[in-house]
Amino acid sequence: MAGKYILAIDQGTTNTKAILVDTEGNPVRIASVPMTSSYPRPGWAEQSAEAIWQSVRDVIARASADAGPDEIAGIAISNQRETLVLFDVQTGEPIAPAILWQCRRSSDLCAGLIDAGHDEKVVSATGLSINPLFPASKISWVLQNDAHARELAEAGRLRACTVDAWLCYKLTGESRFVTDHSNASRTQLFNINTLTWDADICALFGVDPSLLPTPLPSDSIFGTTAAGATVLPKGVPIRAVMGDSHAALFGHGVRKPGLVKATYGTGSSLMTLTTDRVTSRNGLSSTIAWTDRNATYYALEGNITVSAQAAAFMSALMGTDSVAVLSDFAESVNNSMGVVFVPALSGLGAPHWNDYATGTITGMTLGTTRAHLARATFEAIALQVCDVFTAMERDIGVDLLGILADGGASSNSFLMQLQSDLMNRTVSCSARAEVSALGVAYMALAGLGYRVGESQSHERVFKPRSDWDSERDSIRARWDQAIASLK
Repeated sequence: MAGKYILAIDQGTTNTKAILVDTEGNPVRIASVPMTSSYPRPGWAEQSAEAIWQSVRDVIARASADAGPDEIAGIAISNQRETLVLFDVQTGEPIAPAILWQCRRSSDLCAGLIDAGHDEKVVSATGLSINPLFPASKISWVLQNDAHARELAEAGRLRACTVDAWLCYKLTGESRFVTDHSNASRTQLFNINTLTWDADICALFGVDPSLLPTPLPSDSIFGTTAAGATVLPKGVPIRAVMGDSHAALFGHGVRKPGLVKATYGTGSSLMTLTTDRVTSRNGLSSTIAWTDRNATYYALEGNITVSAQAAAFMSALMGTDSVAVLSDFAESVNNSMGVVFVPALSGLGAPHWNDYATGTITGMTLGTTRAHLARATFEAIALQVCDVFTAMERDIGVDLLGILADGGASSNSFLMQLQSDLMNRTVSCSARAEVSALGVAYMALAGLGYRVGESQSHERVFKPRSDWDSERDSIRARWDQAIASLK
């Protein structure tokens, strides 16, 4: 290929990263900048779409600093999913803050659609049960509540998309409005059987398909860079696009069913490949893992709304210096002494799906200490993952082998051992930290004829302790009681 690197962009909720990856799949240079979210009302979550774009420009400049103008063969993009960007196609500018995947402002709208009996139809087409997590109801909410957005839509000037399409649009000098099938499958407007925007579902949510980007296979050419858009020269192709969870699954080397990818970030996504589409009966989503020029790969997924963010929240609440200090507190005691923390700080995601649930702490006594609260927090992160893992096994009808872990919190060995003990399965942590970025880079390299990333090493492996059966049953029973009390 012309050039010797893929520049992989990983645009996440917490930070934006860019990694220069060589043709053997090795990271050469990494750049990162933090992102800021705002929560203007209870249940609302937003970011600046312009800040997202500027963060990408920044990391591209830093990560490509050592590469010559002809050494980058292509760009690959992984991104936070379900976040909605709305912009005016005439000006190229966002019309409002990006509505984050965590935002629950459309909860009442979703409840009304479910009560009206539309959920089964939506699941049949999209694989997703009606929920404010997905952009469909977010777009509907905006069109119902924002007169300016309605005016732009009526004038044919409004565009609505996920972050990947926004970045492709800006990188190509506002000439290409495209998305990939993995991201499209998370909008709740995309038919995962026909790989097209579903006219009936769009009509149900009041969304004209003309607002939406053109969906393409994940290994397509999504456009080329425009002069002046970034420090990169004109004409660098965007060779792969995948949602971050999908890219992480690919980055772990998963190419067949049996293992579950678990990302421990702000929220958590668990994903496992299936031989074909599986309709969940246990609170999970059917989704497209990725598509390439040969096939469509399906997966089951469970999305946890607040995962590692629970530790940051509890750390701030307790006035500790950092999550690392909270972890030290948690390790200083052998158990939580009956304390259970349910971090439903933005509702409950899979497999429970309770948009109106709020965070609770139960089981406290006069003997409860900060250490017990800290331990209950880490147990909560692991227990939410256990619930999704169990739901996957019920849907598939076979025992799954274990978890492949990535994301910032997977570096915490205490949490990973706790996860293995509570799930009674092996947990393997990736030897490389930037699994999503590397995964989409592998997809881009595969399109160029390089076979990389199909066999991954996992440097830390945690196995369940043999003497934990009684403790496991006790903790999970208390957790189940606490979850049941929220419904």
